Parts: sequence; structure tokens; C-alpha cells
Amino acid sequence: MNNILKSSALLAATLLLTGFNWSLDPCKDALEMANSLYTIKDDQQLRQNEAKILSLCPDGGAAHYVTALQLERIGNFEGAVSEYRKALRQEKSFPIASGNLGLIYAQKGLLDEASVELARGLTSNPNPRYQKAMGKILAQHKVRPLAVHYLTEAARDLKLDAEIPAMLAEIYAASGQLDKAIDEYQRTLSLEPGNEKAQIGIATIMMEQKKLDMALAELKKAELVSPQNKQIHLIKAAIYEKKGDTKLAEYEKMIGGEVRKNTPVKLALEQPGVMAEDLEKTISSVKSDINDSSDNSVEKYEKLGNLYKAAGKDAEAIVAYKDAIYHKSTNSDIYLNLGILYEKQGHLDEAVVAYKQAVKLKPGNADARLRLAEIRNERGFIQEAVEQYSEFLKLKPESPDIQLKLARIFAKSKENTLALDAYNSVLKQVPDNAEANREIANLYKLKDMDEKAIEHYKKVLTQQKDDLETRGALVSLYVKNRKYDEITGLLKDTAELFPDDPNNHYKLGLIYEFKKDFEMAINSYKKTVEMKTDHARALNAIGRLYMKSGKYAEAKEALEAARKADPNLEETAVLLSNIRDDFNPEPRKIIKKSRSKSKKSSKKAKTGKSVKNKKTVKK
Repeated sequence: MNNILKSSALLAATLLLTGFNWSLDPCKDALEMANSLYTIKDDQQLRQNEAKILSLCPDGGAAHYVTALQLERIGNFEGAVSEYRKALRQEKSFPIASGNLGLIYAQKGLLDEASVELARGLTSNPNPRYQKAMGKILAQHKVRPLAVHYLTEAARDLKLDAEIPAMLAEIYAASGQLDKAIDEYQRTLSLEPGNEKAQIGIATIMMEQKKLDMALAELKKAELVSPQNKQIHLIKAAIYEKKGDTKLAEYEKMIGGEVRKNTPVKLALEQPGVMAEDLEKTISSVKSDINDSSDNSVEKYEKLGNLYKAAGKDAEAIVAYKDAIYHKSTNSDIYLNLGILYEKQGHLDEAVVAYKQAVKLKPGNADARLRLAEIRNERGFIQEAVEQYSEFLKLKPESPDIQLKLARIFAKSKENTLALDAYNSVLKQVPDNAEANREIANLYKLKDMDEKAIEHYKKVLTQQKDDLETRGALVSLYVKNRKYDEITGLLKDTAELFPDDPNNHYKLGLIYEFKKDFEMAINSYKKTVEMKTDHARALNAIGRLYMKSGKYAEAKEALEAARKADPNLEETAVLLSNIRDDFNPEPRKIIKKSRSKSKKSSKKAKTGKSVKNKKTVKK
């Protein structure tokens, strides 16, 4: 009997902790799987889970949700919206479907509809993407304190997203909190060196604080990244005006597209020399100079291309840049700009050629290397992408977002040692990044480096306490390494974090039972049943423990309830078959008495029969 009970408890613990599913409701299973899809990082596993959801309940809300995800992936947002709505019609409370629908509404500019759906999504799912979108909407509506709240919450998880600190900086700047704004802009630049919005933001604040030279220095950095940005030139013009340099001020205004009529502006290839009233006239002047001159230097075509690019005339800029190349331009940035224009038009093959030439002319052209890496990565040329990302990181090592991309490429290619090195480089810069910690922990787990995996999984939970995937991974490692006290602590914490989930109390009961703390186990199982009266596994476990303590009547009652809740539970049938009438002390006494009476009567019968036989013999 003891062997049956021990093996039953061990089987129950193993099945639960390894993810065995006892449910008989396929649509409910599909919905539970749908709600956890966003936690899956592996593409193959994601596709498998989606296929399983579609097969479990093909007409259910979860299936519509999966279809919406697939349509969204291929850019069919209208179809995705339709499927999300169908999912929500079938499942009134489906926060992740509401949240995803809200994200699409936000992209389409339907801010009121987006805020409603995002709010529903956030009721039970603090998804950082929803928080970011909600913060952005609130910022646009100038509800600044709430916007700061949501964006700050989103930043806890999306630590590598440079857009979040940039938005926070703009809010702080608009609220007059300039020191906080500069801090956020600098955080943006640490994540994305060369972010022109951050550099412009810092320059604007410094100009307000009358730190004109520092402001100019920031704008010049921004100009290197985005020479066609008109706002940069207009702010430079304002600074030059404050410094009393009217000529440079008018020149920057002209480049920025704000030239007053009849104002002479000098614009030249090296130094001012061509008179023009605005950008269009300057372009015409440079073109005439090229047509009229027999000595057309390459610099003229380069300048014409830059002017066209600044004016937003991409097609003309491409022609001018190609003319510069024909005249043997050796300016790496000309090829970079040409590649950017090709990429903008969707001509990726031409963009790749231009970026490669930019890198050839100037190996230190980090922007060209990064753009080339991104295109090669998207197109599946992994080796080339790795090479360019690596060269970019040599030039700009303080780029954890790019380092993380490289780590994921190595992990996907099963280059685990290289992936570990890359993840560790990310974590040196952003040690609390949840994604990097989770992904490196998964690699350590694959390599059976359990202690390192546990260390990083625990770091994830310090940032994301509600990460059930990480909690499950930790439980499996604790079970493997027989760290039962750690399992108990983790499951207690999970039960406290999710007090309304009966399964958490059931799991805790299993661990207490395994540790032979039967009183605590019974309490946990009973709490499970209080929350879900037909929780078959908890009822079965209560019956099992009552049998261990000799309480057969209570055991039978619990096991009968378990069998009613789930007739297919094999353990329940086995345990019930081992409860006989003679397990109960009271019936046992009655049985003994009835047996003794029957024995006496049989003796009397035998005695009587033998006496008769003796008498017969005597006769």
C-alpha cells in the first residue's frame, strides 16, 4: 500500500512539474496556450503551438487570435483587426487580443479606439508594448503624469528601446523639468548613439540655458547623422543669430527652407559664393554652374545631390549622386546617402551595392555597416550580417541593442559559445535587461550549466515577477538538482503573486507532500479545492493523504469527488480499489462479531451432526 501511495505522489509531481495537461476542454486549453504565445521566443516552437491551437479548437476565440497574429505578421492589418474582433466576440475577456488590437488602432491613428482596447489589455496583462503605446497616446493628449507612469513601467522591460526615454525626455521638457529631460535624452543616446532627436533635444535645452557652444556641438553631431534634417539647420540659425553671426544664420535658414525674400544668402561648395534667395534658387544656380562650366568638379555634383536630398527630391538626388560617382567621387557619405535613398524606395539590391562601396572607401563608416548588416540579416545572409554587425560594434561598442541582435543570430545558428559571449557583452552594459538574462539562461540550461542558468533566471524575476515561463524553467532546474527548499520558496511566492490561481496552491501541495510535510500539503490542497471545488487532482491528493493517515472514510469521500470531477483519472480508480470495507474500524468489529457468531453456529452444527452420527453408529 505504501509503495502505491509513494509512486502515486511521485507520478503526480512529475506530471505536473513537467507540464502534463489533464484538461478535457480543448477550447479552454487552446485559450490558455494562446495567452502564453507571446512568451515563446523560438520561431519553430511558436509555429507548433499556433498549429496546435488551431487544431484543438478551430472555431474558437483562440483560433481567431492565432489567425490575427499570422495576418499581422505578413502585413495584413485589416484582416488582423477583423480576426481580433471575432476573437473578442467569442471571448469577452481576452486581454491579449484587446491589447494587440489596440496596438494596431494606435498605428492607424485611431487613438480613442486604441486607448479603450489597450486599457482592456492592461487589466490583467502588464505587457510593456501596451504600456508604451498607452503612454504615447496620453502624451499626445497632454495627459503627462499618466503618460510618464506608463512609459516608465514600459521602460522596466524594454530597456533597449531608445524611443521610450526619448518620449519621456520630450514630456519632461514640455513640463519644464529640463534636468530630467537631459537625463532621458542622454539615456536615449546611450542606447542609440547618434539619435538625432535626442541630440536636437539636448541642443534646444542648452540653447534655452544660454549654453550656445555646447548646443552647436550637439547639432553638429546630429547633422553628421542626418544632414537633410531641416530642423537642425533652423536651430543652428537661431544660435548663430544669438551669437550675432547673421551670414551663417541666413545660410542655415536657407538650408532649413525658411529664407526671407530679398535676403542675400551665400552658399557654396566650400565657402559661400553662389547667390540665392531660397533652396530652389540655390539648386538652379548650382545646376547652371555645372552646365555652363567646362570644369565640373566632383564636389559640384556631390553638393547638388545633398541639396536635392535636403529638399526631399529623392529621384533628382539619386541622379546627382550617380553623376558624382561617374566623376569618380571618393566620398563615402555620398554612397551612404545614395544607399539610404535606394533603401527608402525599396531598391535593396542597389542599396547593398552603395553601402558596400561606402564601407570600401571608408571602413570606419559605422552607419553604412549597420544598414548593410540589417538588410543582409533580413534577407537571410547571416554570415555577411554577422560580419557587418561585428565591425559596427568595433566602431561603436556602446550599442547593446545591436549586440543583442548579434547574440540572437548566434543563438539561432546554434553557435552557443559565441552567443554566450555576445549576451555577456550586452549584460555588461545593461545588466538588468530581462530579455538578455532570460535568453542567456536558456543557453546555459541547454549546456547543463544549471547554476549559471538559475542565476540569470532569478535576475529576470527581479525585473518581471509575473514571468511564468521563467518560473517554470526555474522549477524544472530546482527539481533536477533536488533543491526542494528553493522549489518550495518559489512556489509559495508564485501562489502569493497569483492568489486566485488554484493550480499554484496545488503545485505547492505536491512539494509539501514530497517533503513529507503532510499537514501543509493538506492545507494547500484544501485551499485549491476551496477555490475550485471540482479540482480533480487536488481532491485525489487529499484522498491519497487521508489513506496514508488511516482516515479511510474521509479518503473515500475525497476520492469519490475526484472521480466525479474527472472520471479518467487512473490514480483515483487505483486508490479507490484499495479501499475495502475492512479499512474502517467500526465495520471491522461488526464483521468480527458476525464472523464469530457464524463460527459458533457452524461449530454447533458440526457438533450436533457428529453427535447424531455417533448415535447412529451406536445403534
